[in-house]
Amino acid sequence: MKNFADVINSEKPVLVDFSAEWCGPCKMMKPILEDLKKMVGENATILKVDVDQNPSVSAQYSIQSVPTLILFKNGKPLFRQSGVMPAAQLKQIIEQYS
Repeated sequence: MKNFADVINSEKPVLVDFSAEWCGPCKMMKPILEDLKKMVGENATILKVDVDQNPSVSAQYSIQSVPTLILFKNGKPLFRQSGVMPAAQLKQIIEQYS
């Protein structure tokens, strides 16, 4: 995996899903993010970060609950929300910042 900072410093929006294997709602996000990827195609990057495997990144963004979704562009967090969100709503948020 590329360096996290390199990935989020992209010109195009990067949606990061901070999740964990043991988290039920995180498992619900998987098909939602797959649908979202089909909707946005190459216009955005979708990245899953396991909080247990990446504690330093999780700490850097003060992730306290999973799933937490953060939308980055040029390295700046533009949107953040914890909990499961529908693909259509995420698509609107990505388009808003594209």
